[in-house]
Amino acid sequence: MSIRRRVILVTDGDEYAQKAIEHVAFEIGGRCISSSQSNPSKLTGPELVKLIKKTPHDPVLVMFDDSGIVGEGAGENALKYVALHEDIEVLGVIAVAAKSRHEEWSKIDVGIDRNGELTPYGVDKFGIPELEIGRINGDTVYCLDELDVPIIVGVGDIGKMARHDSYKIGSPITKKAVQLILERSGFYDRNTGPKMANPQIRE
Repeated sequence: MSIRRRVILVTDGDEYAQKAIEHVAFEIGGRCISSSQSNPSKLTGPELVKLIKKTPHDPVLVMFDDSGIVGEGAGENALKYVALHEDIEVLGVIAVAAKSRHEEWSKIDVGIDRNGELTPYGVDKFGIPELEIGRINGDTVYCLDELDVPIIVGVGDIGKMARHDSYKIGSPITKKAVQLILERSGFYDRNTGPKMANPQIRE
């Protein structure tokens, strides 16, 4: 019987997101599938599941990106495959805002603005709260409403947000989103003692 791997899905995959996610994974003692970075996504769902299973411990952070493709592009196809795989337990999703020409959107459980404040509103790519409660616009969020996941956290453009989330200052907004998911999912409750940081794996 295989052990289910605990994963956080991130709907962004450019180089800024990679630097932010790698940094946060290191900080929390998790692992980042660095090769999932691409805009749009290149790795398929089955390929990503294999890489996730190779990592030595959880949580595993994985990036997905449609690069503005209408509907379900390569990133969302891979995301759905991973999320629905019997060997994967999704702890939560970080839904990333984008100025999508096609205005794809998803429901979110909570947003985090660029000042690190929790908000019931969605945020734009700069991390500024929008006018609608519980909704975020992006280009890799079309399928999220179909998934049964514990929590979806909406944030601005990872690694950017007018430098409020730069990896050079520790990507504090992304880190807060990851920590919130881990707390809400009960991940910390199932692991005794503080998690020590380990170098992230580069698959």
